[in-house]
Amino acid sequence: MISFRTERGLIKEGRKHLAGLDEVGRGSLFGPVVAVAVVFPPDFFHGKRPAWTGQVIDSKLLSPTKRLELAGRILRTASDLGLGYASHLEIDRLNIYRASQLAMVRALQELSLKPDAILVDGHPLKGIDYFQMAVPQGDRKIFSVAAASIVAKVFRDELMAVLDKVYPGYQLDQNKGYATEAHYLALETIGPCALHRKSFRLYRERVLIR
Repeated sequence: MISFRTERGLIKEGRKHLAGLDEVGRGSLFGPVVAVAVVFPPDFFHGKRPAWTGQVIDSKLLSPTKRLELAGRILRTASDLGLGYASHLEIDRLNIYRASQLAMVRALQELSLKPDAILVDGHPLKGIDYFQMAVPQGDRKIFSVAAASIVAKVFRDELMAVLDKVYPGYQLDQNKGYATEAHYLALETIGPCALHRKSFRLYRERVLIR
């Protein structure tokens, strides 16, 4: 179970408006990278923990059904939420690392109040005026970061299901834009569409066995 230790420590220091921040879609061949910043009321981290919070962990470790359930609980509990993204064009122009940082900055900018501290998964954000803690694998260690990863994953997966109807043939509703056998076969057969990331390796390397 991910503890509330980090959030409680920061609140004790007087930093009450805490934003957990994470992004999804970095390794996808298709579409945007999506980031979410989520803020919980300070009193949420004190007293008895709701039972559902014990199930919050890195979104990649949860089933789609469980992610959807937890995303609903997170959204009903959160006091503030920001959503940001960087498009496939920005990814191609900037590179995926810089585009991911841009998506997270945009998510922060969508919050109604400036956080007293941000908790970031992975590398610290550059060029921002916030107190921040950057924690490798933060989505497996810090509750607010894991919560952000769940909401971001659910949003992006739903977006892929919609785009699957706009760009049929790639099985986006199943692979969410990531590299799978079916996705590679579709790229080889019908080629990339307008939302594929041209800077990524869209065609697998074939090894000829003689």
